[in-house]
Amino acid sequence: MSWQAPPLKFGVGATGEIGHALRAAGVASVLLVTDPVLASLGLPARVAKHIEQEGISVTLFDRARVEPTDTSVTEAARELRDLAVDGFVGLGGGSSIDTAKMLNLLLSHPGRPVRDYLNAPIGAGARIPGPLRPLVAVPTTAGSGSECTAMVALGVTDLNVKTGISDLRLMPSLALVDPANTLTLPPAVTASSGYDVLTHACESYTARPYDRRPPYPTPGDRPLYIGANPISDVWAEQALELVGRYLRRAVLNSADLEARTGMSRAASFAGMGFGNAGTHIPHACAYPVAGLVRDFRPAGYEVGHAMVPHGAAVVATAAAAFEFTYPTAPERHLRAAELLGANLAGVTVANGSDVLPATLLGIVADTGGPTGLRDFGYSAKDLPGLVDGALKQRRLLVCCPRDVGRRPSSWASAAGSCPSAGPSTMSRTPERRR
Repeated sequence: MSWQAPPLKFGVGATGEIGHALRAAGVASVLLVTDPVLASLGLPARVAKHIEQEGISVTLFDRARVEPTDTSVTEAARELRDLAVDGFVGLGGGSSIDTAKMLNLLLSHPGRPVRDYLNAPIGAGARIPGPLRPLVAVPTTAGSGSECTAMVALGVTDLNVKTGISDLRLMPSLALVDPANTLTLPPAVTASSGYDVLTHACESYTARPYDRRPPYPTPGDRPLYIGANPISDVWAEQALELVGRYLRRAVLNSADLEARTGMSRAASFAGMGFGNAGTHIPHACAYPVAGLVRDFRPAGYEVGHAMVPHGAAVVATAAAAFEFTYPTAPERHLRAAELLGANLAGVTVANGSDVLPATLLGIVADTGGPTGLRDFGYSAKDLPGLVDGALKQRRLLVCCPRDVGRRPSSWASAAGSCPSAGPSTMSRTPERRR
């Protein structure tokens, strides 16, 4: 078993310490990576001022794409190829932090295409050839946990699919988490970000255990995602309890700082959990759901392109996935539901397979989330492509506690896009346990 996470500074007002942290790391110049919406709100300028007060020069890149792609990061790196900095700051949601990670990689080791680093079979799965520069991750959403993980998620433009890059060198040097930075999130963005936390924690908690995975040929072949383990379980359980307590409140009252703080804790804790244990079916399904989108424009996101927010894409198939994985570890599925607030009175292993799915669907319904893939414009004719895209996510599916395969074609229209062949995910109405 192995486990790793970056140093963490957490608390309201922690943003003011960023300059000190960078100076302590010996950084004299940084590239600050953020997105246009945050730039318009003034937060990057305030962060830059904190950094400059410590005598550190700042270059601002404020065009990180929401849901970045191999093309967007390649073009950004080409634009910045002559820039000389010795550190990076990723300020924003997972998209900005992942873009900062990729710019750190592409500017530190120029000349190699992004596709070389993407996880197989979509990419070559090449290892990062050497050290990267210090990177401080400052999340402004409570969702991706990218501030605590050694991976990035990217769309692959010419394949219309998403995948990742996993390498310990991508781990931020510091996660600086200030819940006050999430107060300006619109309700729909808060909800979608929270769904990502929810599924991160559920998936890592129910992943194939670390001691039941195929052996690694050498220590160097050990993946970052090693399976559920006693350390990741601690963080997943903490995250689930916090999501159950605070997600609804954060969505329904954006000024609820206690709820915002709770969700920021949940996001980082879930990142520490899944960043080591891994995710499985919901995330594997979410990548083609996002990659094959045609016309969907989500509420709350000021973007000029069609997109399915990552958290919404993940949660759309989660109920089906966890009903499918329930037999592998009923007690874990029931415990996850209980931590999220489910009442287990009268529930037994024999009758509890619907408890976690119903609990997830209830949270999503209360926070205005998707009822199924039809919400994003998909229909039964899209299922083969969605399934194909999910089955390419081998790095994730190996974490599933139950072997995953394609449904027989005669079942496809009823089974939804989830390749595990769980209940319908095309459209599903929440069912409350009474």
